[in-house]
Amino acid sequence: MTPGCAHSGVTGRERRAVERIPARGQNFCDNGIVRRPVHNGAMGNSSKLSLALVGLIIGGSLVGCSDGRAGAQDAAKQLASAVAAVDVGSIAFEGKESGAANDQLKEVFKALDPVKPAVESGELTLEKDTATFPLNYSWKIGSGEWKYTTYAELKKSGDKWLTVWNPATLVSGLAEGEILGTLSQSPARAEILGAGDAKLVTYRSVVNVGIDKPLLAAADPAASATQLADLVGVDPAAYVQQVQAAGPEAFVTAITLREDGRTISDNQIGEIPGARAIRDYLPLAPTRTFARALLGTAAEANAEQIEKSGGALQAGDTTGSGGLQQQYDAQLRGSNGTQVFAEKAGLTAAERQTLLNEGRRVLFQVDMKVGTPLKTTLDPNLQQLAEDVLAKVGPASAIVALRPSSGAVLAAASGPGSNGYDTAMLGQYAPGSIFKIVDSLAMIRNGMTPDSTVDCPATLTVDGRTFKNAEGYPASSLGSVTLRNAFAHSCNTAFINARDTVSQAQLESAATSLGVAVEAPALGAAAFLGSVPGDASGTEHAASMIGQGKVLMSPLAAAIMAGSVAKGSPVSPQLVLNPDAGDAAAGTETAAATPSAGSTASSAPAPAPAPVPASGTPVTAAEAAALADMMRAVVTSGHTGFLASVPGAPVGAKTGTAEFGSDNPPKTHAWIVAVHGDLAVAVFVEEGGLGATVSGPLLKEFLTAAG
Repeated sequence: MTPGCAHSGVTGRERRAVERIPARGQNFCDNGIVRRPVHNGAMGNSSKLSLALVGLIIGGSLVGCSDGRAGAQDAAKQLASAVAAVDVGSIAFEGKESGAANDQLKEVFKALDPVKPAVESGELTLEKDTATFPLNYSWKIGSGEWKYTTYAELKKSGDKWLTVWNPATLVSGLAEGEILGTLSQSPARAEILGAGDAKLVTYRSVVNVGIDKPLLAAADPAASATQLADLVGVDPAAYVQQVQAAGPEAFVTAITLREDGRTISDNQIGEIPGARAIRDYLPLAPTRTFARALLGTAAEANAEQIEKSGGALQAGDTTGSGGLQQQYDAQLRGSNGTQVFAEKAGLTAAERQTLLNEGRRVLFQVDMKVGTPLKTTLDPNLQQLAEDVLAKVGPASAIVALRPSSGAVLAAASGPGSNGYDTAMLGQYAPGSIFKIVDSLAMIRNGMTPDSTVDCPATLTVDGRTFKNAEGYPASSLGSVTLRNAFAHSCNTAFINARDTVSQAQLESAATSLGVAVEAPALGAAAFLGSVPGDASGTEHAASMIGQGKVLMSPLAAAIMAGSVAKGSPVSPQLVLNPDAGDAAAGTETAAATPSAGSTASSAPAPAPAPVPASGTPVTAAEAAALADMMRAVVTSGHTGFLASVPGAPVGAKTGTAEFGSDNPPKTHAWIVAVHGDLAVAVFVEEGGLGATVSGPLLKEFLTAAG
């Protein structure tokens, strides 16, 4: 029932009815009421008419007494939506132009841009022509949530409800002439650690070299910018444009140089008018190239990253890009400490700096949270050694080394020819003859041993396609030979001949038994672990027997395969030791990321099938011993005799030369895998030629230096 409009009616036949009639000069909602008794009994037509009129009057009062609550509620909801959008230009205000109110609103909230609040209106209280209601605010400020409630007032003007403008409607206690301000404190980025907690990425000294425009004086900005660009080796035209576009007080960085080893001196920089070197510290790896594709980089967040962060990043924050730096950015970065306060509008930067916390009312605060170091298994010495070995290789290349006993990835180096692409972890390539390790396991499971006899013809035709052995294959190893001999000399035809006894499904099973094409839940990094189709026939099945067709591996997967032979059970690789300290770690990828410019099309085949859980029939110690026997024969009697001189434990190996493309003769990838004590290594060179002659010497260099 409408407040102030209490109605009476006839409640029973024997009860005296009361007729409510407005007094003279009053409407139905006034308190002045004339009450006249109506006698019960026989009534004439006039009485019946009177009751009908009373009914009409009473019925009409239910409509006519509307207090405007619905309109006020609509106005309240519209205000809440407009404030949430930080745009009240469509709201009608009492005593203030909508445009002026909108400008003031934007000024008050400017410091929090681009974050906007969630705002909801609450229960409305109505007193005649005035309505009040709460506005419930919720802001996402960094890692915290700022919640508060203010109260807004509406005034009825005619048939409209106008909002009474009050800054305190935006923030409790906000006075006229006050705005919001923020202070942010960023924690130092956490380190990335390697084996033994060696510091792989830590803060290192740098100098930002650029033009400090206030120091130019009368000097020509374009001339100084050109001189400096020539000195540090950046594009002069682009840098001149940057300097000219910057404000008169700006410092425009041309390049950031590591302090250690820089060849450009402060004196050289100082000879250029306006040029200056400013010292700073950045989270960096030991060298510019050290594990760059794997680790990624960290730098000041750009505008796009800030926008996509949803308020987590602010101008000046450092964030990760690519590799582990990006994958574990939240863990490494921690979270900013943020303070929201009310301050006087119109302060200059100098006045604001002078005030500090004086004259400011702190409204909300989020404490800074320091990031957590990311612990990895990378051995800095082996990683650097792998990169040094690959430094002279022109095409895309990779060396992966892991410890079979634990699965720890010790090195995952991608050569300079990879152009920043993580060939070691993500590359997808036909493995060629290194896949004969998988073939041999399948054949052993079918009852063969290294001493079993196989037929190795010079050529073999399958469904019209002719397969042959590599050029220079020794004639003495043709014909009826042991499986060990065929493996040691990599007889293609012998293994293709086994296609009738080894099904494609058995190949897939043998691969997963050796840790290939399976999930790697402990790895903690993006990787491709191989793809072996479970169904193939004819020439496709024949090609699979020699690691061609649709069979794919990464250098990491190849090292896992060799490591499983050394361990006597499947290796489960691990790179990140504390993936749960921050963001959830990624496991394995089913498809390689897009390779960098310069990589061949073979680096990015069609997406491979998703990895499967670890095999239910893992390789056994006895099976692995037979495979290790044949891998050792590759060194003692095959074409990798040069590995016999590697000091320490005996080396077992398998080479691979994988054809691809439609060229005649076809292009080839060069592979070699090896086991050396508790070390498993894979070396890969894209379009490298023969595995023994190209990848083999790289492997020897690595193993010899690794000790």
